[in-house]
Amino acid sequence: MENISLRIDGKIIKVPGGSTLLQAAEKTGVKIPVMCYYEGLDHFASCMVCMVKNKADGQMLASCTVKAEEGMDIVTGDEDVLAARKAALELLLSDHTGDCQAPCQIACPAHMDIPLMNRLLGEGKVDEALQVVMQDIPIPSVLGRICHAPCEGACRRKTVDEPISICLLKRYAGDLGSAQSTAINTGEQKGEQKVAVIGAGPAGLSAAFYLQQKGYQCTLFEKSDRAGGLLHEAEVVGDQYGEVLEREVSGILGTGIMLKTTVAVDKDVFEKLHATYDAIVLATGAIEDDVRSWQIESNDKGISIDKSTYQTSRSGVFAIGNAIRPVKSAVRSVGHGKEVATSVDQYLSGETVSGYPRMFNSRFGKLREEEIGEYLKESHPGRRLEPADGLATGYSPDEMKEEASRCLHCDCRDMHTCKLRIHADRFGANQKRYKGDDFAPVTKVFVHEAVIYEPQKCIKCGICVRLTALQKEKYGFTFIGRGFDVRIGIPFDETLQATLNETARDIARACPTGALAIK
Repeated sequence: MENISLRIDGKIIKVPGGSTLLQAAEKTGVKIPVMCYYEGLDHFASCMVCMVKNKADGQMLASCTVKAEEGMDIVTGDEDVLAARKAALELLLSDHTGDCQAPCQIACPAHMDIPLMNRLLGEGKVDEALQVVMQDIPIPSVLGRICHAPCEGACRRKTVDEPISICLLKRYAGDLGSAQSTAINTGEQKGEQKVAVIGAGPAGLSAAFYLQQKGYQCTLFEKSDRAGGLLHEAEVVGDQYGEVLEREVSGILGTGIMLKTTVAVDKDVFEKLHATYDAIVLATGAIEDDVRSWQIESNDKGISIDKSTYQTSRSGVFAIGNAIRPVKSAVRSVGHGKEVATSVDQYLSGETVSGYPRMFNSRFGKLREEEIGEYLKESHPGRRLEPADGLATGYSPDEMKEEASRCLHCDCRDMHTCKLRIHADRFGANQKRYKGDDFAPVTKVFVHEAVIYEPQKCIKCGICVRLTALQKEKYGFTFIGRGFDVRIGIPFDETLQATLNETARDIARACPTGALAIK
């Protein structure tokens, strides 16, 4: 077939006749967002996220299906196109019921992936669970004993009976997970750049740990004779807390962090550090009058910062924890330490300092009565377990598995790969713009040994229908109903297990949302 010429964003290109505008744009290096399109399958425009504009008449075109024509002049990214894509996403979100992150993860100041930890513990994979925890919390055994557990206050399981005992489960992972599992992916050493962290309490320890993982040489300056700060003053049941604290602090310092104790940082010392180090993190605890003389803006609560980045008024200086607002919350300080590491990394890398990434997050609120049974399909029915040997001893292996299995799994299994979430975040979509008050209750009606199907997350793109047809499954998915009432289902009331003998995992990977996800 002969080639044809057209313009894409002002650039003249030639493509084979019969090419779609999507394929033409890709030839110029332009990646147009898609959801209902899947390479290798016959496709039809349904999501309208791939819209482009014909410059000649201003008409919006679905690039995945419209064929390129001789002389076309196509625009892929002006205000009209971006607005059309945003509107398309908002329409999809108006019919989308489901959480990206579970309420417990949102409520956790460190934003730990609690549901994933629970799933791994429920399977007895303690080392893997500890690795998940360490992505966000470097002192799990300590916090498992002293945290005030805001995550448990947000747990949806309390709608059924009582919240999951998240802190005890985190403590179990920290106490019994392999020490080799505590090392997360260490970044390559980034030249000679050095970071000073003033204060070796929970905020400072966390900041130094995650900066060290990113490849920076960190030095902790502590005015007392030991690291840990207010963690040493915590009231804890049992007599092992001191040993646990010493073990986890030593583990953090063992990553290569330098600790200098009995160093009182005053104005003169601070200025020397500012001249010597490439960046400084202030984790001093509640600030004293001397700190207010360091030419850093402050208020009646503490050091003034940009809330998104933790940057202070002085270049290269960041502040976290009780230095910005005194609150007796170790997990909050640990969360600050993790997040400031990202800001410091951006600063030292010469990037725009935007802070720790916050992605779009779909939320649907409290569970309705009719939804409780749907979530219990994946959960152990028993009430919250208290350790038989007492709180100081903690859970036995069997108790740990049972309690972890009570999790309702409110999160989306595909939260990191869901195209609806990724594109909604990119285009700043508003989930509530077209959403009415009456929306379909969450259902988990088909359960397969490999995948889970949640129809209320489905965008009716038909990828699963076409894949099962391509693989010649006996029944496969199909469209049921017409118009606005159309849904994806299985004919003759067959089960998902019987339907997807071969392609269950393939269609779960191909699904652009979390409607079909690998369990």
